[in-house]
Amino acid sequence: MKTSEVSEGQPVPVSVEGLPALAVYRLGNEFYVTDNLCTHGNAMLTDGFQEGAIIECPFHGGAFDIRSGEAVQFPCQVPLKTYPVVIQDGYVCIRRPQ
Repeated sequence: MKTSEVSEGQPVPVSVEGLPALAVYRLGNEFYVTDNLCTHGNAMLTDGFQEGAIIECPFHGGAFDIRSGEAVQFPCQVPLKTYPVVIQDGYVCIRRPQ
């Protein structure tokens, strides 16, 4: 997706064939990509609330740090999968996991 399509505080859901549902975040001039599905419940994190580097799940209020995937608020305990981001020709890209 184009970097211009991602606004700070407004995570964007992305579907890529062969990968789980993804979420793209902007934090200042940095971009982050995580799995979009909360590790605690069946909720899309892009339906939640992003404040700075923290994304809050819309179901139970658990939260994750989008930079590391670390669960930072109960009931979430299992880290969120994150993906290394590369900006290429104005697009947010990730390397396909092995």
